[in-house]
Amino acid sequence: MSVVHRLTAGWLVDHLSFINQCGYEICDSFAYPGSVTLNTSVTSTRDCHATSTFAATSSSRDGPIPGPGDAIEREGKPAKTRYLFREEFFDVSKPHIAAAPEEQLWQGCPEVSLTEKRKRKCVFNQGELDALEYHSKVRKLIWEGTLHLVQEGLKSGFLHRTTTELSCRKNVVPGHIGCGLAELCEMAKQFPAVNESDHQAAHVLDDETSIPEQDLLSCVTENSSNCAKIVVLMGQKYLVPPKSSFLLSDISCLQPLLNYKKKYDVIVIDPPWENKSVKRSNRYSYLSSWQIKQIPVPALAAPNCLVVTWVTNRQKHLRFVKDELYPHWSVKTLAEWHWVKITRAGEFVLPLDSLHKKPYEVLVLGRVQGNVKEALRKSEDVLPIPEHKLIVSIPCSLHSHKPPLTAVLAEFIKPDVERLELFARNLQPGWTSWGNEVLKFQHMEYFTLLQNE
Repeated sequence: MSVVHRLTAGWLVDHLSFINQCGYEICDSFAYPGSVTLNTSVTSTRDCHATSTFAATSSSRDGPIPGPGDAIEREGKPAKTRYLFREEFFDVSKPHIAAAPEEQLWQGCPEVSLTEKRKRKCVFNQGELDALEYHSKVRKLIWEGTLHLVQEGLKSGFLHRTTTELSCRKNVVPGHIGCGLAELCEMAKQFPAVNESDHQAAHVLDDETSIPEQDLLSCVTENSSNCAKIVVLMGQKYLVPPKSSFLLSDISCLQPLLNYKKKYDVIVIDPPWENKSVKRSNRYSYLSSWQIKQIPVPALAAPNCLVVTWVTNRQKHLRFVKDELYPHWSVKTLAEWHWVKITRAGEFVLPLDSLHKKPYEVLVLGRVQGNVKEALRKSEDVLPIPEHKLIVSIPCSLHSHKPPLTAVLAEFIKPDVERLELFARNLQPGWTSWGNEVLKFQHMEYFTLLQNE
């Protein structure tokens, strides 16, 4: 399970474990020709990295990682191939910025400080004052809840107060991966128009690895099997977990998702919020508040649908979700949860009172309002949404790779419900995922290859 510890305050979550339990196992008939060797990013000249990966995974019950040239057959029978997400992406052993000794998690919860150690040359603007006011309300809950969950993690050995530094793990994140998914979505607008009446609503993956780009972009792609599949898109290979479906498109091409004609009981949204750093970095395109309101959540939501929205720490965005966006979608706000990011030693990745960035992000939870009888029926045998919870985890070093919510939401929804993630960058079993980079973290370069018995 991805939940390592569950306390009143919330959950300590193992994000890496969740990914590796998604079933990235390729059935025999679908093993692609390169599967007899390790991924080139692991077996290349990075000898030190390869050694650390072998050391970390060779004790797996699934057997050792095969070396170059190892056969994929045993006793005359083809063996299945299994992939694991590269663990160095979760090797956060030190805080990004170290807290002062008096601000350490272990020293107790100090009073909130409204000034940084360095001198500021200007007064706080209104946005900063709003952020400080919000932070002062939630910081004690975050500090104390995180401390209790970290203590449990240290007791069980999931976290380690002292960590062994692996200097050879520096700079192992591939620089540019993929074929430019967002750019491909832009190109797709130049494709010939598809006749809606003649086009299928879903494309089911079989043993063919290549899918025409137009099919991939014009309908939902399903992997309904119990094995993972590989799709090849513009020469790049992507792993698709079992029992998952996705649509690669941008906000201007949502009709194929509506044509899929599913109603979802859980909708998780991670909008590309507009902010100064995004504008400066040009890392990804962002949407205005007006554009986010156009997302057809009411058309996609089942009665009493649970809606979860990731929000940055800008109070402008938090107020927008609660006061404008959710009312526009007929969603009643129920709770604010926080995702807290820690190191493998159990420290905040950033000082809790940092004025630049916080070591936490906000989730706003609400339910679609509608048919009262249907809502009561759907709420039977599930717990009400708590007003506040923490999700504490070691974050992925890949930008915007959010922790999984499947396990933490399980007690608040019925099993086997329809689940949808909007603006997704990865896939999950049991979920439909949509976004213009929906396959981003499914690229084969993010995984290493194991060989099963």
